[in-house]
Amino acid sequence: MTIVTPETDLTNPRRDFLRTAGIATAGMTALAFLNAPATAAAVKRQAKAAGGGDVGILQGALALEHEGIAAYTIAGGSGLLTPGTLKVALVFLGHHKGHRDSLANLIVKAGGKPVEPKTDAEYVKELNLGALKTEGDVVKLAAGLEQGATNAYVGQVAALKDRSTATLFAQLSTDEAVHWAVLNGALGNSLPAAAYLFG
Repeated sequence: MTIVTPETDLTNPRRDFLRTAGIATAGMTALAFLNAPATAAAVKRQAKAAGGGDVGILQGALALEHEGIAAYTIAGGSGLLTPGTLKVALVFLGHHKGHRDSLANLIVKAGGKPVEPKTDAEYVKELNLGALKTEGDVVKLAAGLEQGATNAYVGQVAALKDRSTATLFAQLSTDEAVHWAVLNGALGNSLPAAAYLFG
């Protein structure tokens, strides 16, 4: 993967982050498949492959968290992010690692074997990370991933039989929604006017 380091003024990371993110290109092909139905469908496929039920749904959620961890880790090491943006990315990365650990523990307690993450090379290809050229590109990709994860979690709550697992999914979805809101704001996008943003 070729990394292009942007020429940026690092004296004010927050201003630079907002300016760069605000001019992100609209044509990120990596986001084409990250809409809510596609991500929810991916969770359902993973659940079916794992035998269905709560454990299968947990496996699908764990796969999403692995994807988020890889995206933040790879993008964070790309040299494209200013210090302020990198700081936020590392906070979100910590959240995703916490989610991963909670999901993996539940899968083990239920007698399952947690799904393993894919290789970095697979994530680079699947998420088209090689196409990221600016900080704005990274922020836009992250916002799409967070929106997709929020929708996937909200969409699975009703399918879960265990109440405590459903509560965990509600908590996961709120974390992802906060991530999306922060990133969406950094991109300069206005909040959608319609109610019920996710699900």
